[in-house]
Amino acid sequence: MLLGALDSTILATALPTIANDLGGLAHLSWVVTAYLLAQIIVTPIYGKIGDLYGRKHVLQFATVLFLIGSALCGLSRSMTHLILFRAIQGFGGGGLMLTTQALVGDIIPPIQRGRYQGIFGTVLGVGSVAGPLLGGYFTSNLTWRWIFYINLPLGILALVVLTATLPALDCYQRHVIDYLGAALFAVSLAAVILVIDLGGVAYPFSSPLMIGLMVLSTVGLTLFIFVERRAEEPLLPLRLFRIRDVWVTSAMGLINGFALLGAITYLPLFFQIVKGMSPTESGLRTIPFMGGTLVTSTLAGQIASRTGRYKIFPIIGTATVTLALFLISRMTADTTHLTIVGLMLLLGLGLGFFMQMLIVAVQNAVEHHDLGVATSNAALFRLIGGSLGTTLLGAVLASRLLETKSLMASLSTVFLVASVVAFCGLLLSFLLPRRCLRETIAAATEANICGYAFALRQNSDSRAHKLRHE
Repeated sequence: MLLGALDSTILATALPTIANDLGGLAHLSWVVTAYLLAQIIVTPIYGKIGDLYGRKHVLQFATVLFLIGSALCGLSRSMTHLILFRAIQGFGGGGLMLTTQALVGDIIPPIQRGRYQGIFGTVLGVGSVAGPLLGGYFTSNLTWRWIFYINLPLGILALVVLTATLPALDCYQRHVIDYLGAALFAVSLAAVILVIDLGGVAYPFSSPLMIGLMVLSTVGLTLFIFVERRAEEPLLPLRLFRIRDVWVTSAMGLINGFALLGAITYLPLFFQIVKGMSPTESGLRTIPFMGGTLVTSTLAGQIASRTGRYKIFPIIGTATVTLALFLISRMTADTTHLTIVGLMLLLGLGLGFFMQMLIVAVQNAVEHHDLGVATSNAALFRLIGGSLGTTLLGAVLASRLLETKSLMASLSTVFLVASVVAFCGLLLSFLLPRRCLRETIAAATEANICGYAFALRQNSDSRAHKLRHE
């Protein structure tokens, strides 16, 4: 989880230095886009294969591929090489965060998942915010190549512990892989992301390339739905979207990814240009955000595990994020540093309350054999939302700059739009069914397939029987 979270943000502060070193400034955005695109394409594929064959070998493969990509990125001698190797790294990275979260559903009884997902949420928040700080440090004091090399010792340590401690499926059943569905999904989703990232920026939406990509994405998604309805073991079972928990958490993930990741992307502009901070000072201003996420992610997980209830946390979290983004939209050049610290803390507190609780909710609602695809679905919509938010809020910023020529006024509009989008997420959170974690604890027995059962899950059976009679 730490590896995946760090690499989502660690490159941001090093991009100008990389462009100076390798050249190819015009293609610099592809260093980020290649990783994101590869990650999004493989997320549901990892989820489905993990459900079919067990998650240990899937996570081992993803980690090794990620480390190979990291080493190659560090050795890059041209921008073309770096873009290609970032895609390889993304193909591995797409399995890291997803599979680790799905593994919680394998190892931990449902009543305890809130506590452990809270820990994962803390790691995700810390990694995402620490990324720019580490990236800036390595770039200034060593070389930007260490941004990639640092993954090697961490990844090897994780791989060794994973191999030694995590049980694997000790027998395999024959499965039919949905290759056609996977291919259609990859092609159509790649077209969607390219339209989002390049449309209106690198190419006008009316250009033949953009129109072609739009047509390709529409046709591809239509065929994908047709294939999934008839596949023996579909990549993304459409029946899952009949479960209210699934479609509500998916929509919330999309909306909150849009509002949060989109807004956070443009906060450094305010810190560095409006407030005149250095990149290092700008990065330090995100520490309260990281601290807030750590506190509430852990707190929400502990309370959910003790009470068995979790619906309140997405409501509190999205309400807090909405308020924080609205107050951030009111910031000016005269806003004090203490106020900025308070607003960053408030935003982090809100994120921590709901980020991992959405994973807990969706895992609590589905059968164990759908755990991987349900978890990957939640992660997928959050990634797509972040990509949409970064791009569309960037379009809002550019449009307002043309109208007002004022960066401060333009950024205020960006954060205000983000707060409105977050408010839509708040409204959706009330639609989340009020379930108790204890109600589905018996689903854990499904994992006892081919002798594949973990000690914690086995111990939960007697507790499940006891809870049903309370």
